Amino acid sequence: MLAPLAEGASLIRGLALSADVRATGAAMEALGASSIRPLGQGEPIEIRGPVELRSPGSVIDCGNSGTTARLIMGLIAGSSAAAALDGDESLRRRPMDRVAQPLRRAGASVRELREPGHLPLEIEGRVLSPIQHESEVASAQVKSALLLAGLASRVAVTVIEPGVSRDHTERMLRALGAQIEVDPQDDGMRVSLDPPSGPLKPIDMTVPGDFSSAAFWLGLAVLGGCGGELRVEGVGLNPGRTGFLRVLEAMGVSLDAVTTREEAGEPVGNVVVRPSAMRGVEIPPEWVPSLIDEIPILACVASRAAGRTIIRGAQELRVKESDRIAALHANLVALGVSCRERPDGLEIEGADRSVAGVVETRSDHRIAMAFGVLGAVPGNSIAVDDRGCAEVSYPGFWEQLARVAVSGAAP
Repeated sequence: MLAPLAEGASLIRGLALSADVRATGAAMEALGASSIRPLGQGEPIEIRGPVELRSPGSVIDCGNSGTTARLIMGLIAGSSAAAALDGDESLRRRPMDRVAQPLRRAGASVRELREPGHLPLEIEGRVLSPIQHESEVASAQVKSALLLAGLASRVAVTVIEPGVSRDHTERMLRALGAQIEVDPQDDGMRVSLDPPSGPLKPIDMTVPGDFSSAAFWLGLAVLGGCGGELRVEGVGLNPGRTGFLRVLEAMGVSLDAVTTREEAGEPVGNVVVRPSAMRGVEIPPEWVPSLIDEIPILACVASRAAGRTIIRGAQELRVKESDRIAALHANLVALGVSCRERPDGLEIEGADRSVAGVVETRSDHRIAMAFGVLGAVPGNSIAVDDRGCAEVSYPGFWEQLARVAVSGAAP
């Protein structure tokens, strides 16, 4: 999404070919970034810019990707293009108003076609006013959508959040030459983008391994599912993403994480974890933003940790691809795990014992993969009702799981 705003050719290597990435690629092609193909396995992608976004001739299908939908809204809002956005039934249930409202206030036209605050919708770009937004929730997607809108329309952006959210966009913008400042405030974080005076710089990068994907292998290892220690190399170690490691250490897990290089301002390195005797912990709300996508695998790990694990402040899970709090609770209970559902999280009584049963994924990729990992632990027998939904973020996951669980080979 940023490369078409840069002057020259950007080269991106190591891009995962998940359904979400393909949806983003197709959306950008529809908007005029026609040089992003080929999307072949292992092939670098070249994107030439700057590109003046055009109105596509058909609806942009964002698939299952909330990130695609929300960030594309910002990009279109600051351009001269107009487009209709839609997605699958899961994405249609997810809230879009938190992005639509500040874009409307800046001058963009956003019109929902069915249900207020949800896809499908039509968005028409305009010359925007400077954007100032105080967010009720710390959301990297809202923040990034507004930063993209400001870049596309060449206006200043200020976003104030009540807490820390992921900062991948800010780091990459700095790498591309944007003037952006991040200032801690008494009541949260303030992110400010100066109006760009010209196109961004092109970038040449290798995408780090996704920490959320790596977390499944880390979980498998600490549960004893791969016969010993496991080393994951070349994974992104952005502090805003690695709260799962902090929780594992609090549970008593032996691990090492070492940064070896940077890519576009992102720390990249290796993680080694070892099977460990684990204890339950209480996870405070302020830890949750840095591990929100890892809570499904964390819940499965907690089911084998001695004592009670309490997760609080995770109400955002209610509006993910499924209601993940409800899905985790229902499936853990179905497997015989003692678990209590809270409005903003879970209480899990862990025990080192085998479990068996059928897991209903609710077509949620992270629910499927988390319980797939738990099912690969020796002594467990778990059937996952929809393995195909893992393709949303991790194509080839089940084949890798079969290999790693048997041999302990690095994923």
